[in-house]
Amino acid sequence: MTKCLSISAEWEHLNEGGLDERACFGAIGLRANGYWLSEGRDSLANRLRQAPLLSGSHLAEWFAWNWWRLRWEPRSTTAEGWRFAHRTSNIGGGYIWPNITIFSDGERTALIARPTSARDETPFRYISNSAVVIPSTEFEKGIDEFLVQIIARLDEQGVVNANVVRLWSDVCAERADPELAKYRKLEAMLGVDPDEADSALIAGLIAEGDAVGEGAIGELAANRWNTKSRAILTVTELSELSGRVGFDCSPRSMVKLSHSSVDLRRTSETPAWLVGARAAQILREQEKLDGHPISDSLLMELIGVDKAALSANANLASGMSFAFDVGSDLAKIVLRSKYVDGRRFELARLLGDRLLNNEGALFPATKAYTYRQKMQRSFAAELLSPFDAMANMLQGDYSDENLHYVGEHFGVSEMTIRTQLVNHKILEREDLDPEVFAAAA
Repeated sequence: MTKCLSISAEWEHLNEGGLDERACFGAIGLRANGYWLSEGRDSLANRLRQAPLLSGSHLAEWFAWNWWRLRWEPRSTTAEGWRFAHRTSNIGGGYIWPNITIFSDGERTALIARPTSARDETPFRYISNSAVVIPSTEFEKGIDEFLVQIIARLDEQGVVNANVVRLWSDVCAERADPELAKYRKLEAMLGVDPDEADSALIAGLIAEGDAVGEGAIGELAANRWNTKSRAILTVTELSELSGRVGFDCSPRSMVKLSHSSVDLRRTSETPAWLVGARAAQILREQEKLDGHPISDSLLMELIGVDKAALSANANLASGMSFAFDVGSDLAKIVLRSKYVDGRRFELARLLGDRLLNNEGALFPATKAYTYRQKMQRSFAAELLSPFDAMANMLQGDYSDENLHYVGEHFGVSEMTIRTQLVNHKILEREDLDPEVFAAAA
């Protein structure tokens, strides 16, 4: 069976550079799910290579330094310095590195290889054009095996005090310590390198996780760069905001799933969008909704909130929508969108989040690309615009005009319809942002 991620090394001789670089110089190949991510054309040898000549120690050091961010930080288009921690082309050291972007949604890791530009002065051009998604645990295993291989090579060649050995030793110790691992994970989800976050902020987030749920606090951290102020509101601030602009909701009146299904288990083997869509399909079957649009009044009934929640009392302060449990009988719902179709979608996301993550007192719907947020979005899309009924209406006409018409019919945006088509492989992911949507696969 092909390993999900393997990084091979065939050692070669190098006459210059540091001791660790010379010891670990060789043909380095990155392969995931059977695809060579490092394949390219060697113009000097006039042939294809799956494994170009690179510094294994440089690559290993990059993986060790960025391990926590690669493992836990989701895709971002706004975080400062994100690309340096997630793109191998930034490794440097005088080598021509593959153009691979790596990021995780917490459960699954995407590795996206893109071709490099052809230049006369560049002897090696990468040609791989693949987007691979693997369980994050398998990503961990592949990196672990590579680092063990590199450290063994350094030891064999008599290289001592190599920086990569110290870095990897620190990472392994942090992973083995539950409290330190929790700290590092939050740092990564905040989008910062180890020890670069405000320690008081991290300590506060960990303490608040005990009050409203550790998972919810991680979602707040992952959404940091999507907020205007780049700040995270405290639980006290969220509680105050919900009391001021939130709408009353009855958790006990909210619809429940009576069906127990293995399809709803959160697992790295199952794409987030598939879990969310299946939950919405089960709910539709349970409530006998068939393929009909869900009216505003029915949506409010399913969620247990008054129709006034669709009024444009937009929350812009926290950069997200959320539900906050005040007690066992009362919750407050705060919505971000100013538009009815957007608020309908946000309400459906919050319903899906409670059904699929029924723990803690805070249920955030953010712009982040974590597994939990992608489940929410897919649940809301399938609940409000069921794929089979939507596809039947489209009849193969995917023009902007027809997508808009179908979106209006179901009370959702055109983008929701388009994303449904992408998830079901009717439209290519390139029709949207291939890097953003890769980890949904």
